[in-house]
Amino acid sequence: MTTSARTDSESADRTDALAFPAPKSAGCPFDPPPAVDRARAAHPIVRATLWDGTPAWLITEHQHVRQVLGDKRFSAEGTRDGFPYLVAGVRELVRTMKPTFFRQDDPEHARLRRMLTADFMVKRVEAMRPEIQQLTDELLDRMTANGREADLVADFALPLPSVVICLLLGVPYEDHRFFQERAAALFSLQATAEEVRRSQQELLTYLAGIAERKQREPDGSIISRLVAQGELDFDEIASTGRLLLVAGHETTANMIALSALVLMRNPDQLARLRAEPALIKGAVEELLRYLTIVHNGIPRVAAEDVTVGDVTIRAGEGVLCLVNTANRDERVFPGGDTLDLGRDANRHVAFGFGVHQCLGQPLARAELQIALETLFRRLPDLRPAIPFEDVPFRHDQAIYGLGALPVTW
Repeated sequence: MTTSARTDSESADRTDALAFPAPKSAGCPFDPPPAVDRARAAHPIVRATLWDGTPAWLITEHQHVRQVLGDKRFSAEGTRDGFPYLVAGVRELVRTMKPTFFRQDDPEHARLRRMLTADFMVKRVEAMRPEIQQLTDELLDRMTANGREADLVADFALPLPSVVICLLLGVPYEDHRFFQERAAALFSLQATAEEVRRSQQELLTYLAGIAERKQREPDGSIISRLVAQGELDFDEIASTGRLLLVAGHETTANMIALSALVLMRNPDQLARLRAEPALIKGAVEELLRYLTIVHNGIPRVAAEDVTVGDVTIRAGEGVLCLVNTANRDERVFPGGDTLDLGRDANRHVAFGFGVHQCLGQPLARAELQIALETLFRRLPDLRPAIPFEDVPFRHDQAIYGLGALPVTW
């Protein structure tokens, strides 16, 4: 049986628009918000109202998320009218700053992305594994040198990817507090427009200065190579560097900490991983699927009318692809609300899908595999030092994570 596509107004009549972002679950902070689960149970494409009153569609099922993210009729250009933003002031910033490939469509997206592809290819990342392993061991040496308690976020999960991305970009790690604080403001759902603007500008000014220095003192870093190529000016290099610097440490740091916590909360799964270390690659895919730290969706805007499922999304309407609910889709991942390290989770969309799929995913996978395997091998008695209900989850951030994770061993 075929059905005609529903229009915007017909779909809006189906259910009240959901206020989004929605509050997280009080029961399990790893799960999608209960309000989103209830809405998607009624229909997989949900009408929502964003923080500033603008409407958007929430795409919640795996097949539809892949459809939208793989369809060039849905634009990633943040300057288009109707593009959905979850943080105050970002729309105005995007319209005034140099765009990155992250917020552009092909062919410009492809041109800019190609400049960086070689730096994150699997072969290049595999060659970095010994260095990542050494950094991991050094961090654990320092963490365990002065007692039997530490903050796993501050002492391990955050510095590891921060050091790695600094080495790749050619940014001094001693400046890590500067860029970590500004990254937190950029990801904050509660930051004011002025805080976002100031943090963005300070980061761009800092990175433009790094680019100027690389022109005088070239090295093998990404920023130095972009300067030498001569295709981008300092402001464009700064914008690209900001994207890689912020995304390259914040996302992986949150995944390391959350993964460690969820494994400690699931001792049967952790025991399985310890008994079968070869499971680590598949285990990381399952953790990426189960946790999916991009909780508020991947934004797009329809460049023309497109039918998704039985809904017609009109040109100029914003869309948020909820990769966290897509990764719990029972038709693709049976028992998806349960962590199962033996599951084949390779179809997850934690890194997105289509031409804009995360450029740094080979590096993120390597860092997660090395960090988690080494952490639980070296600290077999690792456990939280505070009750689970006292763990500070970062509910106010666009990239989900932990503010701290006190541990003992």
